[in-house]
Amino acid sequence: MTRTVLVTGSSRGLGAMIARVLVRNGFKVVVNYYKSKETAEKLVSELGTENAIALQADVTKRQDVENMMQAATAHYGQIDVVVNNALIDFKFDPIAQKSFIDLQWEDYQKQLDGTLKAAFHIIQSVLPQFIERNSGGIISIGTNLYQNPVVPYHEYTTAKAGLIGFTRNLAAELGPHGINVNVVSGGLLRVTDASSVTTAEVFDIIAQSTPLKKVTSPEEVAQMVAFLASEAASGITGQNVTVDGGLTMN
Repeated sequence: MTRTVLVTGSSRGLGAMIARVLVRNGFKVVVNYYKSKETAEKLVSELGTENAIALQADVTKRQDVENMMQAATAHYGQIDVVVNNALIDFKFDPIAQKSFIDLQWEDYQKQLDGTLKAAFHIIQSVLPQFIERNSGGIISIGTNLYQNPVVPYHEYTTAKAGLIGFTRNLAAELGPHGINVNVVSGGLLRVTDASSVTTAEVFDIIAQSTPLKKVTSPEEVAQMVAFLASEAASGITGQNVTVDGGLTMN
């Protein structure tokens, strides 16, 4: 049976690559976007309207999420996996990044809302159908920066680190319902919209620090997401799977 995956923030960047790789691997995809309607519809056209649908929602707003989930379920019959990928207003810019003393709590709150609040809404919205079918998959996009803060992106890294505890608690509670919950943490990706302003020096430092001597690509992260979304990963839950060329080792 073909699985349907809803990917938040998937009109561009890593999310778009995840959608492409999922379709390539035989999944149906819900391309969620916030403002980039034209970009999302262009991606759906590329993937094929038989394989993908574009739906708007601000994932930090519960009613938006409920409306999107209802529309996606009506279109495909059910949602089998959700991928919490949306990134709220953040650029990996080592020059522009504020030092801790210059940050405001609002900077942290924005990332906590974009990461944890958004995932909270998505999961609570899809959970009733997962529990009813006694199956489902939840995959959240994390970062290896919480293990190795090459650049101290304080507010972003703190929010992503919170995903680990969030995920493991969900995995413990939802496992009896046949629901798998995992995190995929990439290294710095060459190149997404968020990393487009990262300096060449930072990319080079990271590449030379990894056993594979290269920077991680969006497709490498997307391939792991596709694996965890498949039946082949049915025995994996509560894990933070890091895809960063061995820069960090668990």
